[in-house]
Amino acid sequence: MSKKEDIKQEEINTAEEIQQVEENQQVVEEVAEEVPTAEALLLAEKDKFLRLFAEFENYKKRTTRERIELFKTAGQEVMTSLLPVVDDFERALSHIEEDKEAEELSKGVVLVYQKFYNTLEQKGLSKIETNAGDVFDAEIHEAITQIPAPSEDMKGKVIDCVEKGYKLGDKIIRYPKVVIGQ
Repeated sequence: MSKKEDIKQEEINTAEEIQQVEENQQVVEEVAEEVPTAEALLLAEKDKFLRLFAEFENYKKRTTRERIELFKTAGQEVMTSLLPVVDDFERALSHIEEDKEAEELSKGVVLVYQKFYNTLEQKGLSKIETNAGDVFDAEIHEAITQIPAPSEDMKGKVIDCVEKGYKLGDKIIRYPKVVIGQ
């Protein structure tokens, strides 16, 4: 090879090397931009930790609320099954009070009823007070029938309560069954 060819070859090699160095620098700059700094990594991890901690706190609060609600209404099934017994007691009391000869029996049944009902009240059971003349509320009452109102002011109001309603804590476990005026 001639000297000219050697020089040209060297210039080509040098140009290729310069181009390769420039490409390498560009790659290094791109990688440097992509690789986060230690401070950015720390901030990202801190944010991730705070979000995880907040999520865990929300989980604890939600499960605590659910557990409290479960304890409040744990006896709902038992209470619901005992409500017909309460109704039977009240019917028996109304019939016994009419019979003057069964005064001692009446006292005994009243005592048993009071003890039974007080025990249920201690466990969170309470009556939903519904009287004739109350305004009908579909959120609280269950209408079983409508009859013509005896007077104009009784339209849309409770005429009679057929079956009492009960709440366990704040939850209605049996709606009062009412007759409303039309």
